[in-house]
Amino acid sequence: MAAKSASKEGGVIAPLSSLADNMPRLILRLVLLMVLDAWAIVFTFQLIRDGDTAFGVALALVVLAINVVFLRTDAVPLRWVAPALAFMAMMHIYPVMFTVYTAFTNFGDGHLVEKPLAIEQIEKQTYIPESGVTYSWTVFQTPSGEFGLWLVDEDGNTFWASAGVLIPVSEIAESQGELSEDGVPTFIGEYQQVPKNRRLVLLGDLEKASFGPEEAAISILSGSKAAQAEQRFVYDEELDAMIDQTDGTVYANIDGAFTSEEGTKLIPGFPVTVGLLNFKRILTNPAIRGPFTLISAWTFAYAFVSVIITFSLGLFLAIILNDPDLPARRLTRVLMIVPYAIPAFISVLIWKGMFNPILGPIGSAWNPGWFSSPYWAKVGILIIQLWLGFPYMFLIVTGALQGIPSDIYEAARVDGAGGIYRFWRITLPLLLISVGPLLIGSFAFNFNNFTIIDLYNEGGPPIAGAATPAGHTDIMISYTFRLAFAGGRGADYGLASAVAIIIFIIVAAITLFNFRYTGMLEEASENV
Repeated sequence: MAAKSASKEGGVIAPLSSLADNMPRLILRLVLLMVLDAWAIVFTFQLIRDGDTAFGVALALVVLAINVVFLRTDAVPLRWVAPALAFMAMMHIYPVMFTVYTAFTNFGDGHLVEKPLAIEQIEKQTYIPESGVTYSWTVFQTPSGEFGLWLVDEDGNTFWASAGVLIPVSEIAESQGELSEDGVPTFIGEYQQVPKNRRLVLLGDLEKASFGPEEAAISILSGSKAAQAEQRFVYDEELDAMIDQTDGTVYANIDGAFTSEEGTKLIPGFPVTVGLLNFKRILTNPAIRGPFTLISAWTFAYAFVSVIITFSLGLFLAIILNDPDLPARRLTRVLMIVPYAIPAFISVLIWKGMFNPILGPIGSAWNPGWFSSPYWAKVGILIIQLWLGFPYMFLIVTGALQGIPSDIYEAARVDGAGGIYRFWRITLPLLLISVGPLLIGSFAFNFNNFTIIDLYNEGGPPIAGAATPAGHTDIMISYTFRLAFAGGRGADYGLASAVAIIIFIIVAAITLFNFRYTGMLEEASENV
């Protein structure tokens, strides 16, 4: 009775007898959770320290949810799907949230790193003051990997520099080896002269090191030049600005870039929130709005025409091959789905080769501008889409035709209905009940059909005067890709994310219409 009284139904605390029976599994579960939590704490801290706060917070929330699921006794069913839900949250939900966030920032070329890293990189820039001395250098290295420099200034004076040390070579004459052909010792104490063919390999490490005393440190500037360089830019936290030590110029933080009064910007910049600026650029900037409008119109036209032509051809062939008296009907049906069985990227490249104006069997005989004309490039894409899409429509229509009762047609024939009347009044309405949602889904698929657009002509030919990388055959998804990754004029992730949100809204609207249209078709079918 005492054990039962200590329990809570459906809560965190389980009956004591149950705990005793399941103690080994409970201990194993707690140990695994502790290991997971320890890893999550360390990794989350590293992410936040590196400036990726959003991802760190998302990871912490996912791990917290896993702990809740595996500690509560009333959440046992969720344990079976917890790994899948966690993976979905990190691989799907977080990217969506990050895309939405990016759409309201200036994240892109020139604004790719977080602010602390940008400040660190700018402060690494150095300059040679008027009183600074430049040297030619020869590198030495100890067996343990420490570097030293044999330096010769512009007046021919020679010095030895290592960590914290800068002295004339006369002070270490006793430890020098024989001179090489260039007048430099082969060794100085335990330091051995590095062969010339290895100096370029070490240049990256040498540029990160400093030699001599801290107040007059010598840095490697190039493969032949070193100098007592000083830090050029210093960050002023109160002003939130960079100060140029050479002339005192102040570079204020303006939209994620340290900018002088004359408009000169320091590189790199860092991403900052800009509100609705990216959406405003789409709507108000003529150089962006014009191409975006053309691309949007072509995207809808491409998706709509693709569905119409593929469904029409698929429906025509399915009705023809639905005749049970047709010879070799099964073999012909199999041949109809061959284009569907071949990967799309292979078929697109084959058609692209056929349209080639020099070697292609179609393009060499008749080339109205399959790749150079805005109109004929779109026609070429629709021809390829017809070839790739009609087998799918043929399959779903063939299956749907088998579900239409034959007695409906017999009753229509008795009433004197002809073939065209039966098609419009019986076949097509009943087909749309089952294939209508698939047609809308096909429209949404073609709305984002990146493969054909990119492989055929990479969205070309280009739209003249566009401020962004845009082509006449680009659809919104390929336009977004080129904005973000393949523009040739610099990546603009913020603008690309804004376009991605617009695409999402359109596809979501299509999905809602799909549900509504499906209900309308079911209501209409009751009158057939």
